[in-house]
Amino acid sequence: MKSGKIVLDIIGKIKTPWLTLENMPIQPTGAKNIKGVIEVLPEYYDGLKDIEGFSHITLIYQLHLVTEPQLEVIPFMDTETKGIFATRSPKRPNKLGISTVEIEKVEGNKIFIFDVDMINDSPLLDIKPFFEDFDNRFNTKKGWLSNKTNTNKYHFKSDDRFK
Repeated sequence: MKSGKIVLDIIGKIKTPWLTLENMPIQPTGAKNIKGVIEVLPEYYDGLKDIEGFSHITLIYQLHLVTEPQLEVIPFMDTETKGIFATRSPKRPNKLGISTVEIEKVEGNKIFIFDVDMINDSPLLDIKPFFEDFDNRFNTKKGWLSNKTNTNKYHFKSDDRFK
């Protein structure tokens, strides 16, 4: 199978208080109540119609500061290498991030959000409404994470693994 190229349009930017990777939360649960703003480009403004009726949205964005993708990484909560696709490490081949955030309000082309765990000015690629009837899963397996008992998700912060 040959590798190909996909071209994606940036639909906006995500504004957050995280100007550097240092001590940035690594998941939305670790960024509880941290505010950010999505600024959607004017040509995509009409796509926001009816979004204010949702409490949460899922953002797909580019991890634009990743310089060297890796296929094996040492993830948080472990000391041994794992395959990149068995982790949530940002050093992914396609440099894509995904986060579910809470909507505070919508004003024009801006969505004010909570629980931001991405670096300031992350290029936004897509927005999807979170729908609990479809997006929640129960009775799942946790793979290598199943034996992790110290999973204080609220205190994990970024470190050199993010560069």
